[in-house]
Amino acid sequence: MNSLIKNSLKVPKSFQFRKRCYSSSYGPLNDVYEPDQPLLIKREMDHSRFDRMKMKGKISLEDHFAIPETLYQCEKYFMADKWNKYKQNLLDVGEKRIKQMDESGLQYAILSLNSDGCQSIWDPAESVALAKKANDALAAAVKEYPDRFGAFATLPLQDPKEAIKELRRCMNELKFQGALVNGFSQIGSADTQVYLDDPRYNEFWAEMESLNVKLYLHPRNPLPSQSAHIKDHPWLMGPAWAFSIETGTHALRLIGSGLFDRHPGLKIILGHYGELVTHNIWRTNHWASKQGRNPMGGSQGAMVKAKLPFMEYYRNNFYVTTSGNFRTIALNNAAAEIGMEKILFSTDCPFEDIAEACEWFDGAEICESDRLKIGRENSMKLFNLYHLDH
Repeated sequence: MNSLIKNSLKVPKSFQFRKRCYSSSYGPLNDVYEPDQPLLIKREMDHSRFDRMKMKGKISLEDHFAIPETLYQCEKYFMADKWNKYKQNLLDVGEKRIKQMDESGLQYAILSLNSDGCQSIWDPAESVALAKKANDALAAAVKEYPDRFGAFATLPLQDPKEAIKELRRCMNELKFQGALVNGFSQIGSADTQVYLDDPRYNEFWAEMESLNVKLYLHPRNPLPSQSAHIKDHPWLMGPAWAFSIETGTHALRLIGSGLFDRHPGLKIILGHYGELVTHNIWRTNHWASKQGRNPMGGSQGAMVKAKLPFMEYYRNNFYVTTSGNFRTIALNNAAAEIGMEKILFSTDCPFEDIAEACEWFDGAEICESDRLKIGRENSMKLFNLYHLDH
């Protein structure tokens, strides 16, 4: 086996020989901090339904809101009798959402516009206008609750130059924490799809690295014209399956394009433990890397441009979140592949329930130091959120 491939498959040091450092399935009973310690990072007994230890001070990165102009994009995912509830939750970026956060020990949430957001507004001028409106609305919410909400920028990638301008405005003037892109962009007509490995985005990626912007690559459904494998099976669309296939493929395209050789400082965040990439990374690494078996990577015009094995980029340039995937086995698999330092707690609110996400995480059978890393410390380090400690 090629030495580069062999080295890329080693288990991260952060996961090697990890000890079970909890004394019960709900965490060590002596891990209740004294009252004079910071309230928001202590874990205390919660005598609720499951009598679990509740971690306070959690930070979440995949929490969505909508403006009236984008609500229609979400309605298709819900039955009519449930839509009104989700509609109200999407529009709320105030006291009701904060009350839900408080009840579950969630201190801070970085908000982002709902999917598909700007990416499905195929007229460039309309997309630019919508992005500015959404970002201004989000900036107003953050200004009102600066200790509870942060912001990911919405970017009109139908016009790369305008997207760069809006990125600079959001990072330099509005002081956002990063950007979120809802998959491919439709440009010029409804039945088009342009992915972020397209050469038209070369300047955009250079600016992202220059500004040290972290990008959350969020799912969207494939276009109907590209969904023959799902035809007549609508239950496969959305979170159940299509989101992960579409977004995971997008992430692998970025790796294969050589993007991270040109811009090694880029950081990409994937939700749902990596949109199936984490689960399949060994096989992808084994077959798609230049150093691997790679029988199809050498066809004319389709050469894999990435210099290193895929696993190297996945471990160095990607983070994953727990959003919408509340399963400890999946968390431990992600830790084994990329390390606990690359996993970030998230809820996927309001499409998932904040209480359910936090209840699972607070009671997950993981080391207490890892719980603190995933629930708080990793996000604080990545986004420089240390002001939350004060």
